[in-house]
Amino acid sequence: MTIAIFTFSLLGAMAIGMPIAYALLICGVALMVSLDIFDAQIVAQNVINGADSFPLMAVPFFLLAGELMNRGGLASRIVNVAIALVGHLRGGLGYVAILASCILSSLSGSAAADAAALAALVVPMMVAAGHSKRHSAGLVAASGVIGPVIPPSIGFVLFGVVGNVSISKLFLAGIVPGLLIGLGLCVAWWWVVRNERVEQPPPRQSGGQVARAVLDGFWALLLPGIIIVGLRFGIFTPTEAGAVVAVYSLVVAMFIYRELKWSDLYEVFATAAVTTGVVMFLVAAALVSSWLITVAEISQQVVDLLKPFMGNQTLLLIAIMVLVVIVGTALDMTPTILILTPVLMPIVREAGIDPVYFGVLFIINNSIGLVTPPVGVVLNVVCGVAKISMEEIIKGVTPFMIAQLIVLLLLVLFPVLVMGPARFLAG
Repeated sequence: MTIAIFTFSLLGAMAIGMPIAYALLICGVALMVSLDIFDAQIVAQNVINGADSFPLMAVPFFLLAGELMNRGGLASRIVNVAIALVGHLRGGLGYVAILASCILSSLSGSAAADAAALAALVVPMMVAAGHSKRHSAGLVAASGVIGPVIPPSIGFVLFGVVGNVSISKLFLAGIVPGLLIGLGLCVAWWWVVRNERVEQPPPRQSGGQVARAVLDGFWALLLPGIIIVGLRFGIFTPTEAGAVVAVYSLVVAMFIYRELKWSDLYEVFATAAVTTGVVMFLVAAALVSSWLITVAEISQQVVDLLKPFMGNQTLLLIAIMVLVVIVGTALDMTPTILILTPVLMPIVREAGIDPVYFGVLFIINNSIGLVTPPVGVVLNVVCGVAKISMEEIIKGVTPFMIAQLIVLLLLVLFPVLVMGPARFLAG
């Protein structure tokens, strides 16, 4: 009964156009009324507690870093490095988009920010080279999925806070799976462009040209190493890493590349602040429904529904991943994490699945939801920047989304692909 109340109150509020944060509050209140424990003070206290978390301070810093990266010239230099390395291959600009996305992912952790930067920089170049606009935009959108997987990742921060899982371990465990997603996209792009008639790619750049591109982008390329080394040796926490990334991006953009002016700072900080406000209100509102999920024992009811799979971890994970894919077609990444994490984590722990391993799979799945129609946020971002219709980009992103789902299935079937490198990096 409580599952039905939770589900229908949430979906009903969303169906009438209510913002997700308010819908979460409504479904929490509905549960409280059904349990005859409604108290406005409990609602207010849970909202306050939801935002009162030190690890969540990483969110505004990473969002600010993404804005600084795009406006301060770091993104364009990373694209230039990628062009120097793989631009000479057939369909090389597609590989440029994938490689650049992998590097950008280690700077901002925001799929939307990465996809917006690449759509503005790379899609026009790909179309001019003869690639279809739908596949070019689709590849850029799919490459944005890597953003929340390779650290630093806002998704891992939210999951770690809500699920009480080590964010540092999640960051380290996400590196290799993120690179595998990039490899899967490379295979899919090779398949898509094998019969396209495109311009002859430029000749391979000389060692000197590659060196100049790397030297020009050195300060942008240095940041991923700083983050990984800092986390690996305990120099700073994931939350402090957010501050390091933001300050570093600001210094590089203003004083080294000098593409960010003092007059630009207000707009950059205001945009990051507005986005932070939206995310943090979602987190605060979600704690109300999360607390009620525990009180109403909804997690236990879901455990009972999934009991036929509890004896086999692989089948259980496949069932959960299918559920998350379906939810991802209707919900954005942040609310999906906030709603499903408190429901699924008790199930995962009872089944004996490593929470870090599950967290990586869960965030990858939610990331794929960013390019799953009709809600996919990254799809909408790329549509706007690349000036392409939603119908066209859905056709273009489909082969790349299939490749990502295949990679996700391989990670479910072979946990060592996630936990092996994670244990090695953690020492």
